[in-house]
Amino acid sequence: MSLARHAIVTGGTRGIGFAIAKAMVAGGCRVMITGRDKRRITEAVSRLGSSAANGGSIEGRVADVRDRAAVERAIADAAAVFGSLDTLVNNAGVGAFGPVTDLSDADWHSVLDTNLTGVFYATRAAIPLMKQAGGGWIINIASLAGRNYFAGGSAYCASKAALVAFSESVMLDVRNDNIRVSCIMPGSVATGFNGPGPHDDESWKLTGDDIAEVVMDLLRHPSRSLPSKVEIRPAKTRNVP
Repeated sequence: MSLARHAIVTGGTRGIGFAIAKAMVAGGCRVMITGRDKRRITEAVSRLGSSAANGGSIEGRVADVRDRAAVERAIADAAAVFGSLDTLVNNAGVGAFGPVTDLSDADWHSVLDTNLTGVFYATRAAIPLMKQAGGGWIINIASLAGRNYFAGGSAYCASKAALVAFSESVMLDVRNDNIRVSCIMPGSVATGFNGPGPHDDESWKLTGDDIAEVVMDLLRHPSRSLPSKVEIRPAKTRNVP
């Protein structure tokens, strides 16, 4: 069954964002991905085009989510190209790890501005368009690090904890406008986000496809209810044979 949604996925050139966009275009959605690198966007759009089915299609725009004007242009472009916008997946994210005394100002601002402020820019720009469309979905990709904190993760954990709080507050703001907001909190995902070494075993971790399946489940969910927060983690830990 085609979903026929009009969507934008930030950070969609690789990892979780790419997997989400792939599942959506295969499911019949018209999707625009964003990223900071034009070459990667071109490559991703080419690869994703081969997955399109049931009327699905793919577009790409260069947009750093830390840049408010660029985010607003991408959101407006998606609505213009597709005729409306009813789905926003805030996926773009970065990390900087280490003792807080070792974090530079640039590290801190890069993480917070990408993982939190960029979500604010995109969400604020998308909501009026979703109201015009009669409703929609905002799905934010947070992390279990927003609840389970760890040494060396001060910036990253703070950004994801704040994203969970932001998501739940916005959910309450717009739930009566037929706009549903959900926050997905993955555990360890094998996307190379933390730069694994060549001999690291990531087979026990979640994959981007696992997160994409959660997104698709949400988009197919009956309209009378709202799974506002989803925690997903590997079924086993790396220490279990």
